[in-house]
Amino acid sequence: MQPSELENYLHDHIPLSRAMQVSVLSVQDEVVVLAAPLAPNINHRDTVFGGSASALAILSAWSLLHTRLARAGIASRLVIQRNSMSYERPIDGAFTARASLGSPQDWEHFTRMLARKGKARITVASVLEHDGQEAGLFAGEFVALRGHAD
Repeated sequence: MQPSELENYLHDHIPLSRAMQVSVLSVQDEVVVLAAPLAPNINHRDTVFGGSASALAILSAWSLLHTRLARAGIASRLVIQRNSMSYERPIDGAFTARASLGSPQDWEHFTRMLARKGKARITVASVLEHDGQEAGLFAGEFVALRGHAD
């Protein structure tokens, strides 16, 4: 999937991504990188609102799984079940979220369970960055249900 295809999908199916002005910088098998500007995500301190930071991290992690499942031809419904977010420093400008899987074995186990049981869980990490520095860390557990296309 090309970055523009994923960006259009997010904007069409997840309206918050359009309101946040999310852009897709990179879609690779192992990593998805999303970006957002400060202006639509600003808080009363002229920094990024924590909810926007968390939303971008969730979107990047979800997008990584969504694109991998699509590439593998696996129809499923993908939802987040739980997550944790730590904010390391204030973000006072454009920011990115870089999502990645823990290991190749995680993906293999996830797809094997999805095929066998029709339901599978996987944890995805995302790193928020601003001005080349780490600004936050996200870990989310996602659940996929086989046979329900997103």
